[in-house]
Amino acid sequence: MKMFCETHFRAVENLIYEWARLIDEDQVEAVTELMLSDGRYTVQSKFNRDRQLPMAIIDAHSAAQLRDRIKSMRIANIYQPQHYRHIVSGVQIVGQEGDVMQVRSNYLVIRTMDLDGDMKIFSTGQCQDEVVMTPEGPKFKSRRFVYDSRVVETLLVIPL
Repeated sequence: MKMFCETHFRAVENLIYEWARLIDEDQVEAVTELMLSDGRYTVQSKFNRDRQLPMAIIDAHSAAQLRDRIKSMRIANIYQPQHYRHIVSGVQIVGQEGDVMQVRSNYLVIRTMDLDGDMKIFSTGQCQDEVVMTPEGPKFKSRRFVYDSRVVETLLVIPL
């Protein structure tokens, strides 16, 4: 496997951390700026992924589709106020095809309900990303969250 320079690795790692920070700090709209315009965002169970079943609970085929979903979250969806805290580990560049780097990382999302302060592990799994270097820095060509559980406890409103 090709060795990646420390600069590329740190830039990719920071891209992943920036995604988590933006969501954790309720700046969700800004995550679409971390994607290519035709970037894909998918949230799929490990069960379906392992069986090559296409069903995903979110599958946005562009940054614009994800922006629309986020806009709906802000103005149309009704849900109990909550926020996430991401813990990201094990970031690795595991391959490259052309200018696209395949990146893997683990994630844990803790959800805190704003009204009563109840905290629970909301989702755990692996991110399977495709990242390209652009003149503005690295961007997600695709971002796939593969969650470990076969169920999601409640409505997934906020992107992971």
